[in-house]
Amino acid sequence: TSLSLPSQATAGGESRSIADIYQSKCAVCHASGAAGAPKLGDAAAWASRLDKGMDTLYANAINGFQGMPPKGLCMDCSEAEIKATVDYLLENSQ
Repeated sequence: TSLSLPSQATAGGESRSIADIYQSKCAVCHASGAAGAPKLGDAAAWASRLDKGMDTLYANAINGFQGMPPKGLCMDCSEAEIKATVDYLLENSQ
């Protein structure tokens, strides 16, 4: 099952879903594995990251980690949106 969250309004006022955020910001690396990003759907790649705990996973997504820039360059994303997008990636990688 995929995460079903209400759409979020951006700074410009338009509405976007977590899937929209993934497609517009995260898929650039997480669909291809660019810069070592764990791919969407690759449960094994996500398992080692999950071993560090959700708090660490969220913090790395928000603050950046290794090749990933802070917030995956979604600078208008809230921390809640980043966390929900991490959840989306995990739920679609099981």
